[in-house]
Amino acid sequence: MNVADTTASAPELAWRKSSYSGAEGGQCVEVAVRPGTVHVRDSKDKAGPALSLAPEGWAAFVEFAAQG
Repeated sequence: MNVADTTASAPELAWRKSSYSGAEGGQCVEVAVRPGTVHVRDSKDKAGPALSLAPEGWAAFVEFAAQG
């Protein structure tokens, strides 16, 4: 896992929020997928740092989070 500065890379990434996220914002994360990497950031701090994960690491996190 890496933490990246998204300031330079943000325009080239297509960030998405969960369909479960409400329009009011708040407690959301956004993800952007590139070949070999899944980027994750806080939706309230779009210019802030982002995590860069291997697809396997992201899949393991999603599986863990789905368990409640």
